[in-house]
Amino acid sequence: PAAMARGAGWRAAVHLLVLMRTWTLVAGQVRYSVPEEAKVGTVVGRLAQELGLGDAEERRLRVVWQGRRAGVEVSGASGALVVSSRLDREELCGKSAPCSLRLELLQERPLRVLHVELDVTDINDNAPLFPVKEEAFNIAELSLPGSRFPLEGASDADIGANAQLSYTLSPSEHFRLDHQRNDDQSDSMALVLTKPLDRETTPVHRLVLTAMDGGRPSLTGTMELMISVMDANDNAPQFNQSVYRIKVLEGSEVGTPLITLSATDLDEGSNSDVMYLFSRRGATQVKEMFSIDENKGEIRLRGKLDYEEMDNYEITIEARDKGTPPLSGHCKVMMEVLDVNDNAPEVWVTSLSVPVSEDAAVGTVVALLSVSDRDSGSNGRVQCSVWPASPFVVESRFPGSYSLVLREALDRERVSEYEVEVRAEDGGKPPLRARRVVRVAVSDVNDNAPAFSQAVYTVVARENNAAGAELARLWARDPDEAENGRVSYSLWEGGAGASVWSVGWRPASSYVSVDGESGRVWAVRALDYEELQVLQFEVRAVDAGEPALVGNATVQLFVVDENDNAPMLLPTTGGGPGLAPPLGPVAGSVAGASVEAVLGQDSETLWAWAAWGAPAGQVVAKIRAVDADSGYNAWLRYEVLEPRGKGPFRVGVYSGEVSTARALEEADGPRQRLVIVVRDHGEPSLSTTATLSVSLVEGGEKMLAVAGSSSSNVLLPAEGGLTAAGAASASTNVWLVVAICAVSSVFVLALVLYGASRCAPRAAVLSGPAAATLVCASEVGSWSYSQRQSRSLCVTDGAGKSDLMVFSPNLPPPPPGAAAENGSIGNGPSPSPLA
Repeated sequence: PAAMARGAGWRAAVHLLVLMRTWTLVAGQVRYSVPEEAKVGTVVGRLAQELGLGDAEERRLRVVWQGRRAGVEVSGASGALVVSSRLDREELCGKSAPCSLRLELLQERPLRVLHVELDVTDINDNAPLFPVKEEAFNIAELSLPGSRFPLEGASDADIGANAQLSYTLSPSEHFRLDHQRNDDQSDSMALVLTKPLDRETTPVHRLVLTAMDGGRPSLTGTMELMISVMDANDNAPQFNQSVYRIKVLEGSEVGTPLITLSATDLDEGSNSDVMYLFSRRGATQVKEMFSIDENKGEIRLRGKLDYEEMDNYEITIEARDKGTPPLSGHCKVMMEVLDVNDNAPEVWVTSLSVPVSEDAAVGTVVALLSVSDRDSGSNGRVQCSVWPASPFVVESRFPGSYSLVLREALDRERVSEYEVEVRAEDGGKPPLRARRVVRVAVSDVNDNAPAFSQAVYTVVARENNAAGAELARLWARDPDEAENGRVSYSLWEGGAGASVWSVGWRPASSYVSVDGESGRVWAVRALDYEELQVLQFEVRAVDAGEPALVGNATVQLFVVDENDNAPMLLPTTGGGPGLAPPLGPVAGSVAGASVEAVLGQDSETLWAWAAWGAPAGQVVAKIRAVDADSGYNAWLRYEVLEPRGKGPFRVGVYSGEVSTARALEEADGPRQRLVIVVRDHGEPSLSTTATLSVSLVEGGEKMLAVAGSSSSNVLLPAEGGLTAAGAASASTNVWLVVAICAVSSVFVLALVLYGASRCAPRAAVLSGPAAATLVCASEVGSWSYSQRQSRSLCVTDGAGKSDLMVFSPNLPPPPPGAAAENGSIGNGPSPSPLA
């Protein structure tokens, strides 16, 4: 019945404490109270409801344990903190009061840490317990009334009122119980002799010592005292004080002397010889940690003191004489262990969210850290930092809880992974440190557009290349990874320079194509310099990211001329081959004629007249030819192929003027047939021929008469006769000198400008189709023009020759938005001179 009553009372106390549980929210911490031994499933607190967390199951709220589990968990359905297993306050906290458990609740969506303090309140579930069931005493028969015999009190695992013990002794006429509470709240209990003993009457006294706690209902424990009455030695050793207090540093060396005790015995002889022992009732841990010299009473350290395991020891010492029977005196040594900084901080990673996107916002929580130090006071106060300097920082909102937070923007192309070392340092002297390395990988986002090494590429290709020939390779670099860094190439038709001017604007795709994977630029068809001299187009590089980013580059393709066109004779000024120019009046004193001849095909023969007696240098005809090529390939040279040797006529090497080599005589015959070859300066040289038949007549009147009856392929002397021809030749020579000087000046200026353009940086390079003229001059001199879109300055000196090709683009204005779409164009290489 008593047990049933106690059980009913205990259940009533549990229900009462559960109903009276409270929680408070102070500085972000939640405090709950729950009695020990509460039933599994008992609701400790409705976290989700009381903290306004919403759906606990969706937010994935759970308890994070760092050590021993406390027997509570979060209910996934209701979000309540419930008892999940047996709660034993004595097992969790021992004698500590209050028993406060610090829990960390991790909310994963979004990531958040809640701190809960759970107070486990005590109930009276532990009865007082004596060290032994039976205690034996040997008391001398001659012991005087008032003699005291120390007793070991009972212990109660509960705390507070439940552990407040009171003692009662079974009735005895010889003994009474003296129970006193010391200033340090420890109990001093002794068995006091109230009446002299008579061994012959009662040799053994059996008493029952009962301990009762202050719980409701109270619980009791008992110990039997068996007192044997001994004869003779009637004085027990006595210490000079009953309690000794000492302080010792933890970690002291083994063998360190702690204290020397001394006890005196008023007896004589062997009855006064005292030896010192640990009390038989002393804890085993004390005997393992300390040693005592039986003769001197010196206590030495036997093991290693650790403040974190036990911060104080209570050592009971017995001084026993050698009488028969031996008598004992007792004292207590209260030893306090002083903390030293012998424990380094400990760092744990409780949660890690990796990889981190490189566009993560500043303030993003990367990891949750738990830091602790087993030392106390300043030795246990820990500060955390990140080393080396990185985009991360540790922040603390509660003691022992830290967050690794992003403090600045990340760039995966600069650093793809961080080894963040979290350093913890306590406040001891000297301080102790700990570190924990956290690897944080950075995931890629498409934040880098493909970039070419040059904004403008200059490509030189010879005409008549094969279709499909590779012209250039372009490569764009994208520092992103995977799909974000995979680049494809294309020819963009929308650029301002993506067409060429020849017979009209044509798309660049009709000339070139770009391989999408390799960036290889190849010719769609054979290039013809006479059709195309400069082609400017734009190549785009696009990555495979989402959204895709674009880079572009301008390609300037210069076509180099090949000597693939032979010189061609120009048609006559009269409208076609075979027609003579109109005749003008001829001076009566003309000795010869200067006629411009316009020649046709190789097979045709042209006619001209010259008067007998014409002086040397008299121009009788002029042959005109043109070459569709450019530069040296279009620079023409005239030679007399037949007759060979020294004939009466010669031809100007570069002018094509046929003139008398000496004065004409009747011995030269009535007619001279000349075969004139026209060659260009290409490699190999190409040529064409013209046949000129010169009739020798007497005077101008006969020339007019003959001209009137001749065929249409007739070359007549020009108006003014020999005198006019000489004046024209002199005037031509003057202008030729002026032209040579001008061309030389332009050449020198071109060289200076070219050198300056190669050395000085340019903000942009623009290129495109533009009409240009090939100008060729020599010291023997004539001008020859061809319709080209490149501007060339050609100078020759005798047998040696040099040719400088100057490309001067003249682009039409770009379409609206092209400049913004292309971005700024960097410096491109200047075209090299072509020799």
